[in-house]
Amino acid sequence: MGRWEPGARERLVMAAVDLFTEQGYDATTVAQIAERAGVTKSTFFRHFPDKRELLVAGQETLSRLLAEGIAEAPRDASPLEAVAAGLERASSAMGPMNRELAPRLKAAVAASAELQERDALKSVSLAAAMTAALVARGVPDPTAALAGELGVLAFKRGYAEWSEGDRDAKDGLAEYTLAALDELRAASASLG
Repeated sequence: MGRWEPGARERLVMAAVDLFTEQGYDATTVAQIAERAGVTKSTFFRHFPDKRELLVAGQETLSRLLAEGIAEAPRDASPLEAVAAGLERASSAMGPMNRELAPRLKAAVAASAELQERDALKSVSLAAAMTAALVARGVPDPTAALAGELGVLAFKRGYAEWSEGDRDAKDGLAEYTLAALDELRAASASLG
C-alpha cells in the first residue's frame, strides 16, 4: 500500500458506505474500511477521527460553500434569493461521485439509528450556517432561520431527486436544488 495515495479520502468514504450497506454500520470496523479502500489504518485516522465521521465528511465544506454563496449574493437579494445563491454555489461542488454515492449512502443511513442521528445533526448544522450567513447580511433572525430551514429542505429534496436520476445525464445538482427551492417558496406562500 502506498502512502499518501491520491483520492484516499474518497476511497475511504466509498468503502465505508459499501461496507455499511453490505454488513451494517455496527459490524463494520475501521480496519475493514481501510483494507477495502486500499490504505492503512493510520491513513484512515489521518482523514477521519472515527467511522462516524465518514458520512459527514463534506459537511464543513458544504456549510462553508452555502454561507459563501449567501454572503456573495447581490446586496438587494431577498433572503430566499441569497439562499438560492448559496445552494447554487454548494451544488456546483457536487459531481459524479456524489451522485453515484447517494443511493448507497441513503441505504446505509436508513439501516442505522446512529447514522440517522448524524444525518439529522448535519441538517441542523447546514441550517445554522445559512441562518448565520443571512443574519450577517442584516436579515432578521426569525426570517433568516426560516430561510435557512427552507434552504436545507431544498438541498435535501434536490439532492434526492438528482441522485435518483439518470447517472449518465450531464445535468447538475444546482438545477434540482433551485427547482426545489422554488417549489418550497410557492408552497410556503400558500400557507396563508
